[in-house]
Amino acid sequence: MNDLVFSLNVTIPVFLTMAAGFFLHEIGSIDDVFAGKLNRFVFRVALPVSLFRQLAVNDFRSVWDTRFAVFCFVVSAICIAASFLIGRKLYDRSTAAEFTQAAYRSSQALLGVAYIQNMYGRDSVMTALMIAASVPLYNIMAVIVLMNGKEDGTVNKKDAVRGSILGIITNPIILGIVSGMIYSFLRLPLPGIPSKVLSNIGGLASPLGLLALGASIDPRKVGGKIKPAVLASVLKLVGWAAVFLPIAILIGFREEQLAVLIIMFGAPTTVTSFVMARSYGHEGTVSSNTVVITTLVSAFTLTMWIFLVRGLGMI
Repeated sequence: MNDLVFSLNVTIPVFLTMAAGFFLHEIGSIDDVFAGKLNRFVFRVALPVSLFRQLAVNDFRSVWDTRFAVFCFVVSAICIAASFLIGRKLYDRSTAAEFTQAAYRSSQALLGVAYIQNMYGRDSVMTALMIAASVPLYNIMAVIVLMNGKEDGTVNKKDAVRGSILGIITNPIILGIVSGMIYSFLRLPLPGIPSKVLSNIGGLASPLGLLALGASIDPRKVGGKIKPAVLASVLKLVGWAAVFLPIAILIGFREEQLAVLIIMFGAPTTVTSFVMARSYGHEGTVSSNTVVITTLVSAFTLTMWIFLVRGLGMI
């Protein structure tokens, strides 16, 4: 019973905050424009600041874990490849492209911070390591998959690749992580007042991000191409975790590392997947459906994974 209470205390506050965002959107307190501005603030300012501070206040040399970073990168690559092969086997090119991105691309940057804070009562450097190892690969492969999923040649591939690389280099989240690493490696001090200011700004990332995420979800828009969305959701919430969590346990990952991996494998599909699908000329139906389904169901599946691993005494 204690393990179940622990698991619910981790996941339910996150889900209820998203539900509050949905409710506030329904009654008009948060409209689409405001939700979009909240999202931009979180991903351009609050979350990068939070990740920078997590790294800057720690001795990064002592907490760096090459094995963990490599594992995150390799497993991300495997999930992307498997999603691509399944999508190409079952669906037409455009549907397969959306399916591929929806089945692997998590909102782990935002939710990783939120869930780990609930679990341990503090930030975790392992979250930043996981993001650094997986997010650039996610973004690069999303562009490649979506770009090559169009048959009409409407996308300029050269410009798309150039834009993708530039986008990764200038990604605020990646910049926050890299600058935090450099700051820590140089062992520069972070005095109390600046640290407090950064903590206040970074602390806005989880609540505002979750509210904006909830406000962006509209279950009424689910419809059409539901089967690929359901399959992508099953892979995103259950499939990858069922395959790779046992491997992670056998390798020896425990506590914060294992908790971060649960979020990486089982977090819902990011809303960005729909935005990118539309920007590359796809219908966006599979992407939007998967975002809604995984966001709603992840409260239960993530609780299950945390409960199972907690029951084994590994987190």
